[in-house]
Amino acid sequence: MNNTSQHSVSDLVRQHARDAYLRPARRRGEKTFSVNVGTVHKVLALSNRVPLVCAALKSKKFLEENALKLTSRTGPPSGQSTTVTFTYEIMGRNGTESSAAESLSGLRGIAKDLFRALGGGEAFINEERKSFSNSGR
Repeated sequence: MNNTSQHSVSDLVRQHARDAYLRPARRRGEKTFSVNVGTVHKVLALSNRVPLVCAALKSKKFLEENALKLTSRTGPPSGQSTTVTFTYEIMGRNGTESSAAESLSGLRGIAKDLFRALGGGEAFINEERKSFSNSGR
């Protein structure tokens, strides 16, 4: 295989780890999660690509793109086996546990009750426009 093929398989491994392990862990509010190399290798139906899976899961690219810290690796000293399991700590910007995007999504609907008390968002905007128009006289 050429470098382009290896690069895309590495991307596939990282994407699978993100989708199957990281995102569910974040949704559950967990601070850590683990990924087993053999499981990823099998699920992606790879053949003789264990070293590539290991490299992708411990890569700087995977860690930085997902705000992760690799906290442990279990398995043989070679680090190249289907028994290797990586454990990650979910970080975020400035060491927080969640990403900025997740923090913002937590604010979604925050003014819902306020707008409801004011007769709804449209009624509030119309009242503000009316007040603004009358203040210029």
